Amino acid sequence: MLRAMKWGWDFLRFAFACGVLPALLMGCGERTRTDTALPGTGRLRVTATTSMVADLVKQVGGDRVDVTGLMGPGVDPHLYKASASDVTKLQEADVIFYSGLYLEGKMDEVFSRMTKAGKRVHAVTDAIPREKLLHPATFNGHADPHVWFEVPLWAQCVDVVVKGLGDARPADREYFTQRGTEARKAMAELHEWALKRAAELEKEKRVLITSHDAFSYFGRAYGFQVVGLQGISTVTESSLADMSKMVEFIKKNGVQAIFIESSVPPNTIKRISEDAGVKIGGEIFSDAMGTPGKIENGYDLGTYPGMIKHNLNTIVNALK
Repeated sequence: MLRAMKWGWDFLRFAFACGVLPALLMGCGERTRTDTALPGTGRLRVTATTSMVADLVKQVGGDRVDVTGLMGPGVDPHLYKASASDVTKLQEADVIFYSGLYLEGKMDEVFSRMTKAGKRVHAVTDAIPREKLLHPATFNGHADPHVWFEVPLWAQCVDVVVKGLGDARPADREYFTQRGTEARKAMAELHEWALKRAAELEKEKRVLITSHDAFSYFGRAYGFQVVGLQGISTVTESSLADMSKMVEFIKKNGVQAIFIESSVPPNTIKRISEDAGVKIGGEIFSDAMGTPGKIENGYDLGTYPGMIKHNLNTIVNALK
């Protein structure tokens, strides 16, 4: 009993430090269990932050894990704050995975406290060699966190998931290792597809204009000049001067189309489209994948391959 009381006080202190105690108190009596792992299933309970990270864990974990994602379609991780229910999901998890590189900047304190509390917490981008990261001047010296758009970089993140799951469940380590190998192979094939699809567009037409600067890795990998209205993080806001420069750039370079992002409000891009007289080529995914189960041209928009294929098909078709 004393042990249970100690855990309860530790949890309350943690919740208060994370700024979610008021929400916890307000939600008492209304909260229901949100994880899918049932007693006796033997599956690891995993909580992941972004939909890309959750998808990565599902690819490696297969039927040996139950994955709960905190951020669904259209959610901006740059602005996301942990809620009381999020803290509960993290507390109940056997393993926690997040992207890292300050993508989930407002949750860093939560992850730090979870780690100190003895939870298994892993940033998947820790597997990427630091020299392969981009360091824009606009992100306070931090690396650009949008690494999933360069498929070979995202493939390296598989190793963190394999090790994290294997350490939590040594008996299934071989299973996770095998699925990790299969996931890397699938990503290598996806990368080759992306290279060929991008090559269908003449180099001079490969200019990608979006709401915020989330596609630099994509540009490096597939030969696009990328211009974002906002900086790396959507916390920054574009000024009238920024918008004016963007309109001038579009007209000067004869850009065929600009693009809305699924996790960023479209108003500014629509305004630029009107002022520059350029069409909106469609909506692409940036910081979140699409709705799971929504099929487009034979692929699921709620999966990582579906995200990559949707974006490239939308971009290439609009800029041709």
